[in-house]
Amino acid sequence: MSKTLSHAKIVPNRSGARGHSDHGWLNTYHSFSFADWYNPDRVHFGSLRVLNEDRVKPNTGFPTHPHRDFEIFSYVLSGELTHRDSMLRKGAEGGQSDKFYRMHRGDVQFTTGGTGIAHSEFNEHNRDTVHFLQIWAMPWKRGLTPRYHTRHFDDEDKKLGFVTILSPLKAGPEATAEEEKNAEPTIPETIPIHADLVMAAGIIAPENKFEWIVGGKAGGNNKRKVYIHVPMTKGGKTKVRLDGRDDILGEGDGAFVDGLFAGDKLAVESVGEVDAEVVVLDTA
Repeated sequence: MSKTLSHAKIVPNRSGARGHSDHGWLNTYHSFSFADWYNPDRVHFGSLRVLNEDRVKPNTGFPTHPHRDFEIFSYVLSGELTHRDSMLRKGAEGGQSDKFYRMHRGDVQFTTGGTGIAHSEFNEHNRDTVHFLQIWAMPWKRGLTPRYHTRHFDDEDKKLGFVTILSPLKAGPEATAEEEKNAEPTIPETIPIHADLVMAAGIIAPENKFEWIVGGKAGGNNKRKVYIHVPMTKGGKTKVRLDGRDDILGEGDGAFVDGLFAGDKLAVESVGEVDAEVVVLDTA
């Protein structure tokens, strides 16, 4: 496969260069500066601010903590993650809802921190570790009304091509209160985010390739950048090539792809012996 995006710059972000902390209950890797780990070259990439790959042991988790003015989403890879929040009185949660949700593989839980919320993320399972990505984006404006969205995205769909998970709120930065309440995304069947950012995920069989259409057909800024992340799900057997180039990404690796334009086609090829799960974060 030949290189087609000669105008684009691709810089690998190797797993071993990430920040890493093992707290016993939590084993976490940081692709961008977070907590006690700071790298001046890894602060943000467009609106993308945090990408943590976390494993949380059974009956442990993140106790109630505050957030504001970030768009925060969890992408569950395996295990079970329970979200509770300050917007619903404890004991009144009921069943599955936007404010109390026990997530499993394929589930994505999204939070607009806005003017401020407090929530917890706990692994309430008695046996299994939960493995998930926690991702933060910087919103296009501060002081938004806190909101939640949760959706499930099937693996079978991801095996056919990249499945779009998040897209910008259709009404844009000047959305009215009613438009915020309606929460219509630019791309149907996705979760709306208050940022010029599109997230997608795919599961690519060995020797196959998917194409990501830069910008995700979401109508955002024409100048784009894409961050690719390869989760650690296959015991180190996953291998990925971007745009036919020589560098190979392994599990835990990422790549900064800069100098792109909406409509460019970024080829992502699985060159290992197992299916490659790939997360795409496309931002202005």
